[in-house]
Amino acid sequence: MAVAQTTATLETAETQLRFEAGPNAPRLSSLQNGTLAWKNRAAETLIPAAEIAGRSVPVEWKFNPAASHTDKSLVRFVYDAASPHLRLTWEWQVRSGHGPIEHQIRIENRDSPEVWLPLENSFVFDWQTSAQDKLEQFYVEKGADTPSAAGTHLVSVHDGYEWEGTSSTYAHPRSGEAREIIPYFLVERADGAQSGWYVGIEFSGRTHLTLARKGESLHGEVGLNPNPGPFRTRLKPGEVFETPRMFVGATSGGPDATANVLRRWVRDVLTNQDAWKDPHYPLAVNNSWGGGMAVNEEIALRMIRDSAELGLEMFHIDAGWFRGVGDWYPDPKKFPHGLQPIADDAHARGLKFGLWVDWTQAALDTEPGALNIRDPEVRGWLTTDLPAAWKPEEFKGQTIDIGAPKAKAWALRETDRIVTDYKLDMLEHDGYLVAQGCDASDHPHAAPDPLNKCTYRDAGSIFVRSSNSTDVSYYAARAYYDVQSNLHRQHPGLLLEICNDGGRMIDFGSAAHGDYFSITDTYDPLSNRRAFYDTSFVLPTAMLETYVERWPAPEIENFRYMLRSGMMGWLTIMLDTTAWDEQQHAAAKEEFQLYKSQLRPLIRDANLYHISERPDGVRWDGMEYFDPQTRRGVVYAFHGSIETEAEHKFFLRGLQAASRYQLRFHDHSASDQIVAGDELMKTGLGVRLPFANSSEIIFLEELPAQTPSSQAAANGGPA
Repeated sequence: MAVAQTTATLETAETQLRFEAGPNAPRLSSLQNGTLAWKNRAAETLIPAAEIAGRSVPVEWKFNPAASHTDKSLVRFVYDAASPHLRLTWEWQVRSGHGPIEHQIRIENRDSPEVWLPLENSFVFDWQTSAQDKLEQFYVEKGADTPSAAGTHLVSVHDGYEWEGTSSTYAHPRSGEAREIIPYFLVERADGAQSGWYVGIEFSGRTHLTLARKGESLHGEVGLNPNPGPFRTRLKPGEVFETPRMFVGATSGGPDATANVLRRWVRDVLTNQDAWKDPHYPLAVNNSWGGGMAVNEEIALRMIRDSAELGLEMFHIDAGWFRGVGDWYPDPKKFPHGLQPIADDAHARGLKFGLWVDWTQAALDTEPGALNIRDPEVRGWLTTDLPAAWKPEEFKGQTIDIGAPKAKAWALRETDRIVTDYKLDMLEHDGYLVAQGCDASDHPHAAPDPLNKCTYRDAGSIFVRSSNSTDVSYYAARAYYDVQSNLHRQHPGLLLEICNDGGRMIDFGSAAHGDYFSITDTYDPLSNRRAFYDTSFVLPTAMLETYVERWPAPEIENFRYMLRSGMMGWLTIMLDTTAWDEQQHAAAKEEFQLYKSQLRPLIRDANLYHISERPDGVRWDGMEYFDPQTRRGVVYAFHGSIETEAEHKFFLRGLQAASRYQLRFHDHSASDQIVAGDELMKTGLGVRLPFANSSEIIFLEELPAQTPSSQAAANGGPA
């Protein structure tokens, strides 16, 4: 193998990174977008010591050029330590011609004794800045539970600024804690070009990102969350520790321009490509939770019939179908013939069949196959001992630690059985699937610190926080990825929904191991639009599911407003459609056909522009899709609760100023018209809706450029 150079460059259409291999540590030396460069003053901080048999041993790293490699898509700098015998691989990779560049560090134990490692960050930076540079940071909260009043944040990064964003699979902050974020942020210059850079983490465990500005330094770190600490992780002989994979990209044009590149990169590089090959992705779905836990065979078959009549594409049974929590077999009282006839009926009517399962939850059922906490083996998989009087909730129990090898093996078998036995086209997981705290001392993760530990209840479950929490989540998240990957491998075409208590697991690692997200656990029109507004800055919109629940709709305009608030990404209806009156049923059937035939292609492939302030339910809000390839687009316009604001102007984006656009108002709130792109972007698209809580869908199509003869004919002259 050729000896690697000590300097290297990787680039995509937007991003250029330069690297240096120092004798004892590597570094990313600069990031560049066009002519503007960000210079990094920090070398990578490699772990300075490790622990062997309770003793701290210094680690001295030396560059190994013979084991290293560089080419146009990969930079791999290798560093070795003699005693303990460790190998560190510092790697950057280009996997697409557009978008960011990925990075990961791997540490291999080549020694004979077990080694305990301290925290190795995924990435540390220290960009040199000028005091005159006006900088802004943009980041996005998860929509967990209910979207907050803020959701998205664009804040000034002034001298003295300090910030930390955290992400995990739980996202239920304690009093005084900030809400969790989707693990990503953007820093840009507050000028017309809005040039800058962004960073994100492809991991679902406990992670954090920091940013601080002091004088000429813009410093931060990205990786596993060190708190509560100190972090330590075991590395047996021959094992490899991997930092969470992350990415860095350069950008300009602000959050929307960045998002239009990032979403495409996530789709092309991270996600399951088999899902995107289906032209019906994202689907239009009917979910049984509109009736809660009461679902049974009669209700399911009735909903399937109506779903087919309405033109929906999948019927999805939510919680309530099972014998008990952890006992993932059909309740014989509710489903006396099992779930197979339900699946068969759905398939016979042209529908896919999906199922809700909270598959890491153990409880008290003693039937064969149940995950029973009193079973000695299962008890060893739990994250904590439970009191004798403990009882599960209706559909939540106690989480097992799937980072434990036998628990993971059970999860691999059980999820495969569920998909096979019940003829599933989609498997949804919910609840707190990935443990982020555990009492056990015989699992692969580090043991807890008895002097730094707390146990607390939340919604019936018992949770543990200790110094080992991040290590617990590290092993559990990797095991979760193995389970999800196994399902995709064993069942080609299977769709995997990531719910996790509605929006608590929205991250890039999940995007790489599932097919779509439930982005909030609150389902009214405002919450749906808020959650979509936020999350669509980061992830492909076809992956963003909002559930449409029953909402007061005295007029048909209000009914369409309710449906359309969930029709900008993945559409799932979560109410009893058989309760609709004739007018509503007809309107819904029309809306679902509109979604499938005209909106879905744009949701899959078009750029997205946030053309209003974040929805507040009072003022107007809207979204614009435009696909520069097909030259078609759509504007979703929502009139809030203020009845006196009958008109609004939306300033469109992404159009050609010199082109003309055919506008078609789907609900005929205005006549079809032809408007210049320059006018739509500078003067605005006027929409008039007299009803509060109403909506309009306006389609755009760029017209062919006019020739002199066609222009003359249009003006009444000779053609």
